[in-house]
Amino acid sequence: MSVFIRTLRVFTCCVLLLLYHASTLHAQQVVDTTSKKQDTLQLIDKKLKKLIFFNTPTNLSTSSSASISGSELTSTLVASYPIALAGRLTGLTTSQNNGQPFNEGYALRLRGQSPLIFIDGIPRSVSEIGIEEIESITVLKDAVSLAMLGVRGANGAISVITKKGISSGQKISFTSQFGIQQPIQNLVSKQLDAFNYANLYNEALVNDGLSVANNGFSQTAINAYQTGSDPLRYPNVNWTDEVLRKSSAVARYSLNTSGGNDFVRFFVNLEHFTQDGLLKTRDDINTKYSTNANFVGYFIRSNVDVKLTDNLSAGLYVQGRILTDNSPGNSGTESIFNSLRATPNSAYPVFNANGTYGGSPQFQNNIVAQGVSAGYSSTNTRTVLSDFYLKYNLDDLTKGLWVKARASFFSNLSENYIRTKGYAVFEQIGGFGTNTPVYRQYNNNTDQTNTNNIGFQNRSDFQELSLGYQRDFGAHGIEAVVLANRDNLISGSNLPYTIQGISGHVSYNYNKKYLAEVSFSQNGANRYPNNGGFRYGFFPALGLGWNIHEEDFLKGNKLLSLLKLYGSYGKVGRDNGAYYTYQQVYNGAPAAIFGSSAGVVTTIGESFLANPAVTWEHAKMLNVGIDAAFLDNRLGLNIEYYRNNYADLSIVRGSNNTLLGISYPAENIGKQNYYGWETQLNWTERKKDWGYSVRLNASLQNSKLIYNAEAAQRHSWMQRTGHPVGQSYGYIAEGLFRSQQEITGAATIEGYTPQPGDIRYRDLNNDGIINQYDQTTIGSQKPSLFLGARFGFNIGGLDVSALFQGVINQEVYLSGNSYWEFQGGTAQAYQNHLNRWTPATAATAEYPRLTTNSGPRNGAVNNFVASSFWLRNGDFLKLRNVELGYTLPTNLTQKIGVKSTRLFANGLNLWTLSSKTFNGADPENFNGSYPIERVFSLGLNIQL
Repeated sequence: MSVFIRTLRVFTCCVLLLLYHASTLHAQQVVDTTSKKQDTLQLIDKKLKKLIFFNTPTNLSTSSSASISGSELTSTLVASYPIALAGRLTGLTTSQNNGQPFNEGYALRLRGQSPLIFIDGIPRSVSEIGIEEIESITVLKDAVSLAMLGVRGANGAISVITKKGISSGQKISFTSQFGIQQPIQNLVSKQLDAFNYANLYNEALVNDGLSVANNGFSQTAINAYQTGSDPLRYPNVNWTDEVLRKSSAVARYSLNTSGGNDFVRFFVNLEHFTQDGLLKTRDDINTKYSTNANFVGYFIRSNVDVKLTDNLSAGLYVQGRILTDNSPGNSGTESIFNSLRATPNSAYPVFNANGTYGGSPQFQNNIVAQGVSAGYSSTNTRTVLSDFYLKYNLDDLTKGLWVKARASFFSNLSENYIRTKGYAVFEQIGGFGTNTPVYRQYNNNTDQTNTNNIGFQNRSDFQELSLGYQRDFGAHGIEAVVLANRDNLISGSNLPYTIQGISGHVSYNYNKKYLAEVSFSQNGANRYPNNGGFRYGFFPALGLGWNIHEEDFLKGNKLLSLLKLYGSYGKVGRDNGAYYTYQQVYNGAPAAIFGSSAGVVTTIGESFLANPAVTWEHAKMLNVGIDAAFLDNRLGLNIEYYRNNYADLSIVRGSNNTLLGISYPAENIGKQNYYGWETQLNWTERKKDWGYSVRLNASLQNSKLIYNAEAAQRHSWMQRTGHPVGQSYGYIAEGLFRSQQEITGAATIEGYTPQPGDIRYRDLNNDGIINQYDQTTIGSQKPSLFLGARFGFNIGGLDVSALFQGVINQEVYLSGNSYWEFQGGTAQAYQNHLNRWTPATAATAEYPRLTTNSGPRNGAVNNFVASSFWLRNGDFLKLRNVELGYTLPTNLTQKIGVKSTRLFANGLNLWTLSSKTFNGADPENFNGSYPIERVFSLGLNIQL
């Protein structure tokens, strides 16, 4: 690793030196600004829609997309840039359910689907880029912008464009940013202390018909928990305080340079990111290595574009990454949080009187020891990618014609280094209050064992040949591109995953007033049968638009700057297949008695049923919208309606014929619809010395399950078909049984005798029995509303901005050992259980009677089944980001050769407004996993 780093440093220095001399070599060249010859290195205009395979002027586009500049993200101190996208792009929703360094558990959804990521027009993983490398991010949402992707366009796409060189001299930028992370509460209700836990546990035993004397806590123990008189024998350990820090550090440093002239342009970036975890490492116990969860990343990118001749240009884009992800023990960070939810404060002391780890027969994994004395796991990932292109202008043949070839190679290797140790825990069983305590040992202290393995290894190669044309003929404007490409990925095995085909796009405008676009592709994936049309498909799309503001009757209107109607319709595909599912496979089956001698013979059988007609899924996408701008483009408005009908979805039939003796294979028979409205409103005001901007966006998303071959249901309310995709199902809760009298007059619960304090369910078919025929949709079926708002203000050298994100009509389901009591018979209990049903609180209780999940009157049988009782309002409004910056006056900085110096402070996840149910917990991370963090950071940017 050290050799690789040294080599990387030398390579970087050489690249910087070479580029510097290349840029100065032609510094005195005179640029012929009168030449009309197409410049193959021309920078993308800010008024262009930067799509994957083509760029279209915004005012001439009929497609649906949304874009932001990478500069909006750079001061957000996160390891993965998708987290910084929350609330910024219309139609794109970003959620996060974990805060573990570089494993944040984020999810990106574009109009309800998981989009494909493209970096500089080539399919990549979402994490394969540093935040300082990003020039712009564009989300593609309709058929015109996606049809060229063919079998992988139906989910939408995110196009990331990296920074390129500029022709106006050289620029050097250095940014240093350091922050403090603080965990946001990640449990809906706090854990109980030992005194309350013991009392509630005894109460639950009585509820379940079990003996407190044999299974519960004695009064002596309860008194000791309350007074804290004997913390070794009757401990009351706040495990969260013992295991987690109050804060941790995070930092990013980047150095980049860009520049060039008419002959060469370059951008080189070096970036270092480090993020500490929240686990306490206890240097007094372990001084040899860190067992904390942390992440360290090194990124390098070099983008070079060269003009070889007047008509020929070339580019080489190279990126490398070295990532190290550390976690405690062999079972990882999340296992510690599982232990926090499963271990009550009364379980055992952290340390015994003799300094050994505490434990018990039920709890043999001391949580502190689990974090600091079980070794560590380190994952080292190394990534290299290179993109190369040649572009030749054919203006000599016909003006506006060009041809381009490009190739890319990517390699990724992840190695796991696992250092495992065993540790003993001890339970004091005698000698209390004496100098000769007696202990019982569980587990053993063992020497460290070292193992290495390959976590994953993949490589890909991409080739593309394209032919393009752009020309204006008076009032007629034509732009076209046709290309053939092949993307080949080998991941974890020698089985290649290949997508290849041809695609094209043609756009036409008349007088920049009437617009038409056609996109198409004929491509396929090698996972499908190569006959019968199952492998390849044709995916066309058509877009039409009308720039109404270009009409004579609106020209010169000072109020209206832009008014465009546009729409598109087309078919796009989605590859959701697996290898060789179209071929019948046979494996060894149980031995059978066969033959005249009744001997045991080896047999074979189908491992699954083949589907010879398996193919890609597809979606037919409709998108219509209106773009408007007023008051010299200061006020902008966009409204869109979309409807995406998905068909041929790969699903397994909901019912099986027992005569088959095997399950049905996945078949292309499912249907789902996604539809909704999106809008963005923005206002920008710029004066000489000050300005401000407001950007608001909203997305209303709905879905409907059209067909999933579900089994025939006895009652209509049991059907999944016709309801939103992912709709929750269960019993409709009607509160709690307050008394035995209410139970007597209620429907009988099949297989269970309810007790006062149990959840009462609705008898939908009125047969007097509560069973599976009374299950139905639970929770809201209203469409989800996703909101975003960004505000910015600047005056002089001072700038301030704020970003909000909101979600409305969202519900969450509370369950498991992060909300339910005594899971597994001994797990934690929480403050919300203090509001449980008892005879004294029957009229006001908000929680069912407590249960230990066992016994003749086990309440878990009835109360912990899926029901509306556990659904909660998950709406929230978050202040995602606030930034305050100050740029020093240039008349001061330029005296020392500095073009610009900016100081800034940034805050991430500063405030959340949500339902009282969450009691201060994050509504995206309330289940006790690694907490999401609030980050306060300070930064400095210097430009030379």
